[in-house]
Amino acid sequence: MQIAVCDDDKEIRDMFAEKIQMLCPKADLLLYSSGDDLLLSGGQPDILILDIQMPGKNGMETARDFRRNNKRAVLIFVTVLEDYVFQAFDVGAFHYLVKPFDDKKFTEVLEKAVEQIEDMKGLEAAEAKGEQPKLMITSAGKHIIVNLKDIVYAEVFNRKVIIHTMNEDIEYYGQMKELQTKAGEDFYRTHRAYLVNFNFIIKYDSATIYLKKGQALMAKQNYRDFVKCYLRYNRKKERKNDR
Repeated sequence: MQIAVCDDDKEIRDMFAEKIQMLCPKADLLLYSSGDDLLLSGGQPDILILDIQMPGKNGMETARDFRRNNKRAVLIFVTVLEDYVFQAFDVGAFHYLVKPFDDKKFTEVLEKAVEQIEDMKGLEAAEAKGEQPKLMITSAGKHIIVNLKDIVYAEVFNRKVIIHTMNEDIEYYGQMKELQTKAGEDFYRTHRAYLVNFNFIIKYDSATIYLKKGQALMAKQNYRDFVKCYLRYNRKKERKNDR
C-alpha cells in the first residue's frame, strides 16, 4: 500500500510521515512539497493526504487533476479552513480534517482509510474471480457493501447519491457518473438525476419509469435510446433463460 502526503510545509510533511510510519509501518511513504510535484511524479498512491492552502496550484485544483488518472485513491484533505468542504465532496474526498486536530482523530481517519482500501482490493479480487459485482460506499462514516443487482434505482439530490434497494435507502457523497460506469449494462441513465436497473422496471412511458419501488424521470431526448436498450436487454435475458 502506498500513502502520499502533499504539503508545502516541511515540518508538517515530516509530522505526517512520522505518524504514518508508526500506524502503517509496512506502507510505502511518498512525500511531495507541491501539487505540481505530485502530479508530475505520476504517482498512484492508495491514500493521499493533501493540504488545500498551498502556493501555486492549491489542493483543490491538485485534487481535480489527480482524479483524472486516479479514481480509486482515498483522498483526505487537511486545512485550517472549512470553506472548501463542499468542493471536497465534488472530488470524492474521504475525509476533511480541519487543523488543529489531535492524534486520536488522525489515527481514526487513517485507519478507516486503510480499511476502505483493503475492502476495495478485496472486492476487485472477488470480481476478477467472476463473483457477483459489488459496490463499496461510505455513508455516515460507515463502509457499506452493496450488491449491484439489489439496486432498484439511484438518484442525485443535494450533492448526494441516494441508492434505493427493496429494503433500504442509502445516501452517500459521490458522483452518478462513477456509479453508472460501475453498474454496467443492467442499468440505464434515464435522466441526469436517475439511474435505473432494468430488472426492476414494471412499465414506462416517455416521461416516467415505474419501478418495483418508486419512480424515476425519463428525459425526452433519452426515450428512444432507452427503449432500444431495454428491448435489447430483455432479448438477451430471454436467450440466457432458454439455454
